[in-house]
Amino acid sequence: MTPEAVQQVWLTSLAVFLVVLLVVAVLLTMILHTAKQIRGGVSAIWTAGQKVANNTVHLALLDRTNHLGGAILASAGGIAAATDVIATHAASCPGCPTCVIGIGGPR
Repeated sequence: MTPEAVQQVWLTSLAVFLVVLLVVAVLLTMILHTAKQIRGGVSAIWTAGQKVANNTVHLALLDRTNHLGGAILASAGGIAAATDVIATHAASCPGCPTCVIGIGGPR
């Protein structure tokens, strides 16, 4: 093999290497850009998922609040009935509040 042929093979190999290197660099840059876009999308999905989870926790608390509200409503009915009894008694008893306190007994 002549020195010119060796030089020609060497320059051709170097040119092919540079083209391959350029193509690989472009492809890796594109992969990096796409990975950053995917990471941004995943971050947005994660944030939305956290908001949904926070709202779901409050739904369980609202269920408990509804049960407690029902118990309070039942108690309020008893209080309203007792208040009506007291009001009826007070309307017909000239000694109230003395008779309620127990001084002198009911009249």
